[in-house]
Amino acid sequence: MSERESMPYDVVIVGAGPAGLSAAIRLKQMAGETGEEIAVCVLEKGSEVGAHILSGAVFDPRAMDELLPDWREQGCPMAEVPVTENHHWLLSETDSSEVSHRILPPFMQNKGTYTGSLGNMCRWLAEQAEGLGVEIFPGFAAAEILYHEDGSVKGVATGDMGVARDGTHKPDWQPGLELHAKYTFFAEGVRGHLSKQIIRTFDLARDSQPQVYGLGIKELWDIPAENHAPGRVIHTQGWPLSETRGSNGGGFLYHQANGQVALGFVTWLNYSNPYLSPFNEMQRWKTHPAIAAILKGGKRVSYGARAINDGGWQSVPKLTFPGGALVGCSAGFLNVPRIKGIHTAMKSGMMAAEAAFTAVRDGRQGDELTAYTAAYEASWVYEELRKVRNVVPLVKKFGDFVGSGVANATMWAEHWGLRMPFTMGHHPDHESLWRKDQVQPIAYPKPDGVLSFDRLSSVFLSNTNHEEDQPVHLTLKDPDVPVAYDLPLYDEPAQRYCPAGVYEIVGQEVGEPKFVINAQNCVHCKTCDIKDPTQNINWVVPEGGGGPNYPNM
Repeated sequence: MSERESMPYDVVIVGAGPAGLSAAIRLKQMAGETGEEIAVCVLEKGSEVGAHILSGAVFDPRAMDELLPDWREQGCPMAEVPVTENHHWLLSETDSSEVSHRILPPFMQNKGTYTGSLGNMCRWLAEQAEGLGVEIFPGFAAAEILYHEDGSVKGVATGDMGVARDGTHKPDWQPGLELHAKYTFFAEGVRGHLSKQIIRTFDLARDSQPQVYGLGIKELWDIPAENHAPGRVIHTQGWPLSETRGSNGGGFLYHQANGQVALGFVTWLNYSNPYLSPFNEMQRWKTHPAIAAILKGGKRVSYGARAINDGGWQSVPKLTFPGGALVGCSAGFLNVPRIKGIHTAMKSGMMAAEAAFTAVRDGRQGDELTAYTAAYEASWVYEELRKVRNVVPLVKKFGDFVGSGVANATMWAEHWGLRMPFTMGHHPDHESLWRKDQVQPIAYPKPDGVLSFDRLSSVFLSNTNHEEDQPVHLTLKDPDVPVAYDLPLYDEPAQRYCPAGVYEIVGQEVGEPKFVINAQNCVHCKTCDIKDPTQNINWVVPEGGGGPNYPNM
């Protein structure tokens, strides 16, 4: 018999991001509208709601307007800074040129959007949810999926607390808690620990293209007032990734409240050169004259990193399984050309909530919420993603400039109602690396401590902390692979694709190379789980409350 206590709910939601919180709010709204009772809880692995939330962010309020129409008047922090300017720069090494937004379809414009901290918006959403009676448990990581005997999902269990690195129980050991539900929503974000298991167990991706990803690295800077224009949004394309064959991505600078600029750089994880370092590409990008001019006299105050879904419409898996559903970035609803996914994530949570509420009201449990799938396929989310489905594959196939031109033509055609008669596919990111003898190593400049920095000082600004004496949450399926296979073929790329300095090879200079995992540095970006060429690294949840503590990201 299990030592764990259990708690029953109608709906359990794993993850207090925009999708999970929107689902919780919508469930309680429907209960209030109908006079029904519904028990809802949200588990959040971060130390508080928002601690693990990282996004640019430029926010399309379409879903929020549906969920909480008075959000602007109710004190939501995202309402503070409307977007006032839009710029798209093409960068060479020393110059920049502006691309007019007039050449883009109307749905690519930022009219009516806002820019601010998604973490703070989620904190506000959590207050709204709790005000409606939702139970939210921060610091509790969902570590295990529970199943009924018929194979349907029964709920989840949180991880044990107080387990030592060797697996023994420390004096403060506490067993995890089981949360049983009629329906369980997985809203863990990109490459969620449990979501990937659910997708595999129920073969949810069998009829979709492989999901592909980018790594977004973000910093917050306090900049002088003369350089700051609240609501100014800048996106960049080209340098420095244009210097490395087989790589794509771009940068962003969002002028937000309180004299801050949120800036970041996204590297698509299909890059082929194993010597490429997304972190160093981001640091180099900041030294471009146009970027450096904005940051001049400023101070970096925060840092973080997160993978993002780039697969789009064709990579969205089947959304339901017996006993639950995938919502938000666990399924992958990001509109990559618009660089927006908060609104689509929120709407997915709302649609799943409506399907689950109806099912619970009708006395059902443990079956498939097919009404959620039907709602998605009839929704503006589906239509928005379908219009841009070929953009990422075209840019990958033809490169930044030619590919972007062809992609823009397809978006205009879709806007005019001329549906393209094809949908392009994707290849998994971990299959894209070339051997080290096929490429040129990349020599990155040393950080100057003014615009560019090293990884360890960056991780310090993320407020990352893990209980040191706990099992390593970055697990290896075969501990021999990094040195025996990845090192001779790819010079062990984990040393470079990790933006937190988690992985390193030591002892190579004396002929005794050893693969070291500094798990305490991990910012939970999931890049290693995605990009490792043999899929040997498996990211699992650490003890609840561990990881970054982003204050304003």
